Amino acid sequence: MEGHSTQQHLENHIAQWRIYLQRRQSIHSVDIAELEDHLREEIAALTRSGLSSDEAFLVAVKRMGSFDELSREFAREHSERLWKQLVLPSEHPLSARSDGFTAILFAVVAGIFVKIPELFGLHIGVDDGFYARNMGIFVLPVLAGYFALKREPDTARFIGLGIAFALAGVFGNIYPFGASQYTEVLSILHLPIALWFAVGIAYAGRRWKDVAGRMDFIRFSGEFFIYYVLIALGGGVLTAFLTMMFQSIGMKPEWFIQSWLVPCGAAGAVLIASWLVEAKQSVIENMAPVLTRLFTPLFTALLITFLVTVFVTGKAIDLQREVLIAFDLLLIVVLGLLLYSISARDTKLPPGFFDRMQVILIISALLADAVALWAISARITEFGFTPNRVAALGVNIILLVNLAWSAVLYLRFLADRGPFADLERWQTNYLPVYAAWSAIVVIAFPPLFGYM
Repeated sequence: MEGHSTQQHLENHIAQWRIYLQRRQSIHSVDIAELEDHLREEIAALTRSGLSSDEAFLVAVKRMGSFDELSREFAREHSERLWKQLVLPSEHPLSARSDGFTAILFAVVAGIFVKIPELFGLHIGVDDGFYARNMGIFVLPVLAGYFALKREPDTARFIGLGIAFALAGVFGNIYPFGASQYTEVLSILHLPIALWFAVGIAYAGRRWKDVAGRMDFIRFSGEFFIYYVLIALGGGVLTAFLTMMFQSIGMKPEWFIQSWLVPCGAAGAVLIASWLVEAKQSVIENMAPVLTRLFTPLFTALLITFLVTVFVTGKAIDLQREVLIAFDLLLIVVLGLLLYSISARDTKLPPGFFDRMQVILIISALLADAVALWAISARITEFGFTPNRVAALGVNIILLVNLAWSAVLYLRFLADRGPFADLERWQTNYLPVYAAWSAIVVIAFPPLFGYM
């Protein structure tokens, strides 16, 4: 029993090391198996020489660190005091400081882009429709440029990204939206989604064609969201103290907050959050899986309670625009929990309790999506097509297909009839569908519905 426990402890160490390698941009998934074989050979040799499994693992990683910078980074980011003493020199790489400076520089550029329209008479607080349509266009090309600088993409990819962002700028501003603003709101909501897909291509670089490269971007997106929310919360506290302090001396800083601090800070925080994800992965690796495991059962309970309530009361969903947006956001959050849990999971581990909880969540979301689709279809049949109803119909159909096949693949995995990698591959291959639908909403919906 003790030998089994020791072996399991060693396998956990190796699994953590393997997951770390899968997350790195500079190594392909096909090379990880070779590195792992070498690591296991080192551990076996050291164990035969009399070292314990923990000691053998530490020394093996240290030896690999002498020729493999990735192993050095792994030790640096997963280092307790013993790791630091055995594996790492007491040094702080200049590259990390240089990357931080670059991120700050790009953050300043994003803030400047937000203020450039004022040179042409467009002001925040007055022309809010223009800024809402273009905030993603101001910031996300800068973020893509930051990643392009780090990944050194090929010329064709760089030109393609430039064309994509240029077209986004055209279709985000060319249409004469009407007073009802239905299609304008849809464009504001969907344009950043399409552009985020372009950011993913810049982030993954040449690895975008690989499942591991696209899964890295999914993982980055989840971690980015967490960091950005934390920065936003900190910014809210800063703004509150700024207001209080200046009001205490009879000054009103609202003009500065509304025109400079909030818009420029929100734009710059996108770059800073992205840099933090890559620079501080060891912190977020501990945080994000914990949050995923915390909120998965909570959202499962929420969806089950909703479904039971609908069944017992017989009430249909009130299809107001705000309700449609909120409901679709709920399903997207559920999908996000699924995606991030998949990206953080070691594909070689057997099914566990959390996997069964994930299946319950998927099936609950699938049923809730079916209820929403039924309500939308009934509304369209009774009152006809509107931009909001068609957009909601499209999103829910896309989510239904994704969740349905995810449920099938997950159940196959639980029944030991298929590998977990099939589910991972399905999710990464499905990403372009969301970008394509978002582009359709931005480009086709305004003229199709008369710019209403």
